[in-house]
Amino acid sequence: MPNHLQHETSPYLLQHADNPVDWYPWSEEAFRRAREEDKPIFLSIGYSTCHWCHVMAHESFEDQETAELLNRWFISVKVDREERPDVDSVYMAVCQAFTGGGGWPASLFLTPEKRPFFAGTYFPKKRRGGMVSFGELLTIIHERWERDRASLLGPAEEIIALLNQAKTAEDKAEPGMLEEAAGLYKRLFDRENGGFGGAPKFPSSHNLLFLLAYYRRRGDQDCLEMAERTLTQMYRGGLFDHIGGGFCRYSTDERFLVPHFEKMLYDNALLILAYCEAYSVTRKRLYLLAAERTTDFILREMTAPEGGFYSALDADSGGEEGKYYLFKPEEIIRLLGPERGESFNQHFDITKAGNFEGKSIPNLLHSNPEDRSFDSLLETIYQYRKSRCSLSLDDKILTAWNALVIAALCRLYQVGGKQKYLDAAKRADRFLWETLWDGENLHVSFRAGRGEKGFLDDYAACLFAQLSLYRATLEGAYLERAEQLCRETCEQFQDQEMGGFYLYGEEHETLILRPKETYDAAQPSGNSLMAWNLVRLGQLISEEHYGPLAEQQLDFLAADAKQYPTGHAMFLLALLDYRDPPPKVTVVCSDKNKAACLSLELPAEAAVVLREPDGDYPLKNGKTTFYVCQGHSCQPPANELPNL
Repeated sequence: MPNHLQHETSPYLLQHADNPVDWYPWSEEAFRRAREEDKPIFLSIGYSTCHWCHVMAHESFEDQETAELLNRWFISVKVDREERPDVDSVYMAVCQAFTGGGGWPASLFLTPEKRPFFAGTYFPKKRRGGMVSFGELLTIIHERWERDRASLLGPAEEIIALLNQAKTAEDKAEPGMLEEAAGLYKRLFDRENGGFGGAPKFPSSHNLLFLLAYYRRRGDQDCLEMAERTLTQMYRGGLFDHIGGGFCRYSTDERFLVPHFEKMLYDNALLILAYCEAYSVTRKRLYLLAAERTTDFILREMTAPEGGFYSALDADSGGEEGKYYLFKPEEIIRLLGPERGESFNQHFDITKAGNFEGKSIPNLLHSNPEDRSFDSLLETIYQYRKSRCSLSLDDKILTAWNALVIAALCRLYQVGGKQKYLDAAKRADRFLWETLWDGENLHVSFRAGRGEKGFLDDYAACLFAQLSLYRATLEGAYLERAEQLCRETCEQFQDQEMGGFYLYGEEHETLILRPKETYDAAQPSGNSLMAWNLVRLGQLISEEHYGPLAEQQLDFLAADAKQYPTGHAMFLLALLDYRDPPPKVTVVCSDKNKAACLSLELPAEAAVVLREPDGDYPLKNGKTTFYVCQGHSCQPPANELPNL
């Protein structure tokens, strides 16, 4: 019999709608029943393309025996972390406090009042490797709930009190933090393989964006080399899908050869930004190729008919992780013929021995990544791969992730000049405002209807996208919308007394914690994005108005960033832009030459403002005029753009 998830729209929840577990969505109905029956809540948080979520579901949630224990002793609640980032953030913080780590699936036990008393991640069906079995855990918790509830619940209040301690802006965002962070990156850098630290290795594109910007401003050659080595090795390895384009979520090894095979929209958006920035700095075509192939993957496989972008492709196919992406050499020879097939296999390291469970992940770790002689064969291999098996698509459309793609498309248009990418950005932006904005509020997601009201990350990312659209088009409407979003974000989420921005607003459901996330994990936190947004708004509109807000936000983030600089790369990027700003170019167009003015090639990193001539910014010689300021000095107005 279907459970209470059957009418949900989340692909993740619908994956569990036919489980024998009597799942509820996060709802008052579930907690009311728990109170009435005096039962604890079992809370399971995950997402649709999570491999270990699938494993636990198959082992335990599809198992009749385990389901009977859950249904008899607990009220079970399923949450899609991407639709309810507030619930995920709160209870993941609890999980990390209990266990010292985290991840998905998150498995927590709560009182009917939503107060957690035990937490973990994946639990196996049968005891192994020192891990208690899930059935044993359920039995132990049930017995203690019935016989010794006070001691079972004891640690919960201490942890909640600890997590609820308010943070204040105790530090100042000093320029020296930038040098310290650059030095830490150098110590962590893997000079042989690229990336930072050991396996697993995540792309962490915001780290690379900071390093590239630091090189631009400070000329630190080591920072450029770290970024280039990492970007090159990520592209050469199996982390990049050499057949269909796009990047997988992270590498399980230090060489970027063996990925965790799921593809997330936000990872690919951020990687496009990083490769575009590398191309802008170096003009090396490999980086532009990586950005374009990744973008073309999104436009081909992750784009809804209306213009929005889907969330993710699963790691599993046919019940096996990575099966979709793996090849045997005889497949390629049969498809391309002996001569071309052998050459293709050699180039992409497809061998009889294989490099992953007896099969091969195509990669260029032993080949020249700039060799384009096999490009004409990729479509044949791609279509063959699609015919073998398929990947599950999470087709919900998430506001924050879509905004990151819009920003990436704008940047790719700027550095590569192809109109189709700007057209796709504008189309996605129209979809966002027509579908995910209700006239007063953003919403977090869309799939057969709008999801919850938007959270900080949605507003911060959309503001970031509007600034990107403005920079790519110089159309004032985008800047006006950015200001509107900034006002809304401050009104709904800002802590006026203690600094920073809350994850959720006053109109959202009140949870046991009200977090202010500062850490840049796989994607930048809403607080660090807001720091960058406020800095850029000050440069574009009003330093007098936005400057103090930016400085306050940077100071709020400084305390956490000092403890772990490499976990706060977007903050570092904002601080670099604030302390060592890019040039500001004010372009005043003459009526006679307006079309040419709008098509000017302007420096990619500059803050550019388009104005009509007035008393403060008159035309010089009646022609289009450039006013350029950098740091605390301005050059005289000129009819030609000076070298910057």
